[in-house]
Amino acid sequence: MTDSRPPLDRAIRAALLTADPKAKAFAARDVARNWRLGRLRLELGEAMPDRPAWPDEPQLLPPREMPKRGKAGSERTRIALWHSLAHIEFVAIDLALDIVGRFGAGMGEEFVSDFLSVAADEAMHFALLDRKLKTLGSYYGALPAHAGLWQAAESTSHDVAARLAIVPMVLEARGLDVTPATLSRVRAQGDENGARILERILDDEVRHVAYGTKHFLAFCEHNGLHPQNHWKNLVRTHFRGAIKPPFNDSARLAAGLSRDFYESLAPAI
Repeated sequence: MTDSRPPLDRAIRAALLTADPKAKAFAARDVARNWRLGRLRLELGEAMPDRPAWPDEPQLLPPREMPKRGKAGSERTRIALWHSLAHIEFVAIDLALDIVGRFGAGMGEEFVSDFLSVAADEAMHFALLDRKLKTLGSYYGALPAHAGLWQAAESTSHDVAARLAIVPMVLEARGLDVTPATLSRVRAQGDENGARILERILDDEVRHVAYGTKHFLAFCEHNGLHPQNHWKNLVRTHFRGAIKPPFNDSARLAAGLSRDFYESLAPAI
């Protein structure tokens, strides 16, 4: 009997090519929910776009051209912080969808389910942050944003191991390192609503890093590769930044990312 369910690849591609931020978040959550409920068939042969659709705002700038946030604790600085976080989560929606659409066929159903759940989480995070900006009298797109986040996808579009090494195991792991300090500052300012948002994001990001680590380890085992050595080689090749302390070692270890992966790449511990 012919399977009449829509194919997963078309649903992912449609979400990636949705430019409006709110609509993209809804589309990502719909793809994840429909997959979870068995409403989409596992078909991943359609090519993913080289770049997702994005809105005209925010203006995307190179990192060196990003404006300074201003005086610590000021309203302008608070808005800049939440706007920056919203942009990270917005791009993270596309990163999670793309890894499924681009590599899911070769990685299997558990990989697909894991990273579609990540896409749904990132969409929820974006919605929380967008709402937070509105309570501050702003909105996503009101300020310039970092143009370099999608570069991780572009530089690893050919290699699932490289994508796993850079996105969940470097970029999201960095979020585990820096979020606790941001959370402390936000709580010290008396912003309990903001603190709850950051706590939720931090909890979810531990799971996201764990998914990346799990599938990276499985890839290495399947291909007879030494996980730590292969990860370090991929990071040296594809990551332009530095792996630098301080590290949230406990959160990283909870995600399966032990110090023997990253400590030798850091300038100092």
